[in-house]
Amino acid sequence: MSVLDNFRLDNRVALVTGAARGLGQGIAVGLAEAGADVVALDVLPLDETREQVLAQGRRCYTLNFDLREANAELARKMVGACVAEAGWLDILVNNAGIIRRSPALEVGSEDWEDVVSVNLSSAFYLSQAAARHFVEEGKGGKIINLASVLSFQGGILVASYAATKAGIANLTRALSNEWANQGINVNAIAPSYFSTEMTVALRGDEERAEELLGRIPAGRWGEPEDLKGAAVFLASDVADYVHGAILPVDGGWLGR
Repeated sequence: MSVLDNFRLDNRVALVTGAARGLGQGIAVGLAEAGADVVALDVLPLDETREQVLAQGRRCYTLNFDLREANAELARKMVGACVAEAGWLDILVNNAGIIRRSPALEVGSEDWEDVVSVNLSSAFYLSQAAARHFVEEGKGGKIINLASVLSFQGGILVASYAATKAGIANLTRALSNEWANQGINVNAIAPSYFSTEMTVALRGDEERAEELLGRIPAGRWGEPEDLKGAAVFLASDVADYVHGAILPVDGGWLGR
């Protein structure tokens, strides 16, 4: 078997949160292209993602949950629903994320709690539920978290987002320390500024957009397709000895 064969994800099931559009949709389709069946989860309609996954000849199941309500019981329910629909679970991608832009002096408690729940708490609870499944099945598994370049920097007007993404980076390391010896790989991808709904306001602000693009050596916004390779790598057997890594896919942003 060649090393290229070890990138294949045939006969594996991936649960991807926030899969209705943007980065989550791109990752879901990328995993399907590599052979995985996909369970797409979002609070939004998932018809488009489902069609794209099916077009790759893979199975696709959809789950609608609101991760603002994240807790341990809901996470067990989501993982249970995934296994009930698809038969098993091999890969969890904690992609779902929201952002609330405002000066720190004006951040309301509801906005803060929503961002923490979706971006950080849901990732922990789902990782915990998935890891329990992996341990019970005795065959290990892969967990991929979506960090950010703001896991390493404070950003501007996004205190809650930056805090949760820094938390995701260290949560990734902490869980990998505990679970690596059980065959569970926990890693993260750290994107920079991508063409998604989350950056519409930034890309629409001519001055801010020019400033951001001027700092990205690649000279362009990232596209969801740019994350496919990193996701497939971390989900595959090739990454079996990769634990606790935060892989930047940032057009060179962190190198500046």
